[in-house]
Amino acid sequence: MRKIGIIAVLSMLVVALAAVPALAQNPHFISSSATGPAANGDLTVNFKIAGLGDNETITVTATADATATYVCVNRGGANPSASNKTTVSGPVSASGEFTSGKNGQVTGSLTLSPPPNTTLTCPPGQSLELASVSYTNVSVSGGGDTADIPGTFTRCLLPNVRGAC
Repeated sequence: MRKIGIIAVLSMLVVALAAVPALAQNPHFISSSATGPAANGDLTVNFKIAGLGDNETITVTATADATATYVCVNRGGANPSASNKTTVSGPVSASGEFTSGKNGQVTGSLTLSPPPNTTLTCPPGQSLELASVSYTNVSVSGGGDTADIPGTFTRCLLPNVRGAC
């Protein structure tokens, strides 16, 4: 009879411990920044997020509004015609999964790429090139928190091509 009483008490203890909620987590960005655009037009978004549990996987997403200008470049290194140019604008994003360490933090980066050209075709003897790119309204989000990265990130990728930028 005494064994049954001990088993009953231990069973209730196990149920009670299982009902205790996990330690509260509060994911939040400690830092966020952007670098670039790079020579290929990509923008790198860097971040550090804390308040996670140990070895917790989190999805982080970087977003921005981007504008890219594409041009046709002739063999002489020029954009010979104003009609051989197009500007594409729209939202861009990149996501990734990151796992926190024992300290409940993640440091990482995501790469945003310019919106693709969907309309411009170049005549024979000319090559399609990304001339310039600009990113605004850059932000990074994950774990229920969002960090805005102020500024406009712009680069002329073809400064030596007459008429490109």
